[in-house]
Amino acid sequence: MSSHTASAAAVHPLATLLKAAAHGCFPPPDGTLAVLPAPTPYRAAVAAFTAHTLVAVDVEPDILRARLPAGDLGAPMSAPFLTWLGEQVGVAPGLVEVVLVHLGATAGDVPLIAGRHWKNHPRVARAHRMRQRVQVYTDRQKRGLVTLGQGLVNRWEMSVELSVADQNVGLGRALIAAARGLVPADEPVFAQVAPGNARSLRAFLAAGFRPIGAEVVFS
Repeated sequence: MSSHTASAAAVHPLATLLKAAAHGCFPPPDGTLAVLPAPTPYRAAVAAFTAHTLVAVDVEPDILRARLPAGDLGAPMSAPFLTWLGEQVGVAPGLVEVVLVHLGATAGDVPLIAGRHWKNHPRVARAHRMRQRVQVYTDRQKRGLVTLGQGLVNRWEMSVELSVADQNVGLGRALIAAARGLVPADEPVFAQVAPGNARSLRAFLAAGFRPIGAEVVFS
């Protein structure tokens, strides 16, 4: 990502709103549907909070609003609307994901080292597709991997994956806690988790992450 792109992303209205939500200040639950510019280099994003939704895309607001039934707060996250929006920008919608956040620093008890042997892992490949400046780490026993990079509106985003044999022993929670130490103190770090991935949701919640909303990214 160029310095120009990073600067533009840093001042995107969605970046400001996400940072505020990370510190516990949420948009008002007043039924607002806000239309924002597309978050370069992504083609579009839909971010849903409690009774407050933002659609970041370069589509005329009147055309976009005409596709949504008045008063239906869930419509911007519905399959018909997301499919239509993807057709407008020429990119299929990504997954609907829960967005969780914590603040950086205060590393956990598991030391992290560079995870070079994970470079061909599907999780790492996905991180490179979705984010810039991707870093990959693992624990000393190489039981799991952590990816950290800068994604939507230049925010820090992490993901964690374990082998089946190393699940249900608290390792995921420990890796998540350790990864917070990779981010500057008090800087928000985000995680996006599919709603059906209950194991991952439990791990992030146990590590102190808080759900703040849901989103779909068109990358």
